[in-house]
Amino acid sequence: MTTSTTAPTAPGSAATARSSVRGSRPVTLIAMCLGAMITFLQITATVSALTTIQRDLRVDPTTLIWIPSAYTLVVASVVLSASTLGNRYGRRRMFGAGVIAMIVGGAVVASAPTVAWVIAGQLVAGLGGALILPNSLAILGATFADPHRRTEVITAWAAASGIGLAIGPLIAGALLRHFSWHSVFLSTIVLGVATLVIAAVGVAESRPSAARLDVPGLLLGTVAIAAAVYGMIQGGRDGYTSPAMTAAWVVSVVALVGFVLVELRASAPMLDVRLFRSASFSAVMVVAAVSLFGFTGVAILLVLFHERAQALSPLDTGWRMLVLFGAYVLVAFGAGRAIRRAGFKAPLTLGLVLGAVASFALAAQGPTASFGHRWPLFALFGAAGGLVVAPATAAALASVAPAQAGMASGAVNAARQLGSVLGSSLLGTLLTTTMLADLPDRLAAHQVDEPIRSAVQAVATTGATGDQPLPDPVRAALAEALTSGVQAGLRVNGIVFLVTAVLALALVRNRPHQH
Repeated sequence: MTTSTTAPTAPGSAATARSSVRGSRPVTLIAMCLGAMITFLQITATVSALTTIQRDLRVDPTTLIWIPSAYTLVVASVVLSASTLGNRYGRRRMFGAGVIAMIVGGAVVASAPTVAWVIAGQLVAGLGGALILPNSLAILGATFADPHRRTEVITAWAAASGIGLAIGPLIAGALLRHFSWHSVFLSTIVLGVATLVIAAVGVAESRPSAARLDVPGLLLGTVAIAAAVYGMIQGGRDGYTSPAMTAAWVVSVVALVGFVLVELRASAPMLDVRLFRSASFSAVMVVAAVSLFGFTGVAILLVLFHERAQALSPLDTGWRMLVLFGAYVLVAFGAGRAIRRAGFKAPLTLGLVLGAVASFALAAQGPTASFGHRWPLFALFGAAGGLVVAPATAAALASVAPAQAGMASGAVNAARQLGSVLGSSLLGTLLTTTMLADLPDRLAAHQVDEPIRSAVQAVATTGATGDQPLPDPVRAALAEALTSGVQAGLRVNGIVFLVTAVLALALVRNRPHQH
């Protein structure tokens, strides 16, 4: 059974008792929300700085995709194992280790002289994100044992992730206006140090079990997820059926089968796969994955649209994206009380339907559409995300006993991160392929001469224009082609959201399960 700041302490666990006395619920909530904020700030700050990094370090497009993807790869691969490490060695300890890894990763990127060092720093930061996410969520689940109160604080935790997504472009844009791209990653260091101090002051240790570590499950689970995520990311460049990608899929499937067999026989499994016998729990995992598939994927599509189709600065882009993320945060904060009255099913279904409506409506707008016509749809999509992302996380923890909070938090975070990878990689790949397929017709429509077209194709592939400004016809053709790619991604997201809405309506349990 997990300990909390108010839970009685079993005999013989004096160390835990002393830790519980030091714990403060408000301070714990603040520290855990800051941790979640850092992990998501890293995503949008990196995306906002990509164009500048590419131009400064002369990065080729195949390598460029690994700058944001290296972080996501490690988070998705290790997040499930990280919850097990927290259960074994202490959740606060692993949370602190994760914050330190984020600080170190940010420092490596901030001082990186080459793209190899940038990617290395992102890998280290990804390890930090993987340790922070499940353990912060499990600490909240242990600290706030009442199901309704726990739902409210988890929605606040999820809202904090939206704040991180929102301030990422703003911080990046403001710093890029005055300093080099290296400065963007200093924000991780500053917030990380503040989080460490707050956690040291008022967060109690939470260690539900000192059972033997499930090493086979940990290794097989990590390999299964890592191989699948690598295939998703690199497959967009090399082809999903290329020999290397086929090998990655085979490794992932074999490791997954081995993982399930090992966990079914383990006395203390890393993930009790029997939880998936519950149709509601399984449906919540799908909803959690789809929520980040759309929220992360659409956010990246819109950032690229503003910076490359409408030629806006990162700071101007950040102010526009603030409408989306601000609506997300406001609705996510209120979602906890809404769930208490209406249950999980209504907000999840409504959010997915509204997200689909906003996606289809945004897909109908062209490259010259003014922000005055677009901002209500940004707000609608952000509000839809607030109705889905936060309640999906809360629904996962509400469907298990408190002693399984760490296990459920690891599972839901793994699902969320897999969805995030799918959103950024698949929608990003769809954008690129649609753009390149549409570009020749756009160039012809703008009467661009044939000798220039090969050079334009190179510009489209790299996303860098160099020091020379592009002719207006070429710029207009590129903007229209990129917009067609963004529209294709938005339509796919709308379809995925609608299908998942039906699943949520049919299968998700409406109220927290009473254990």
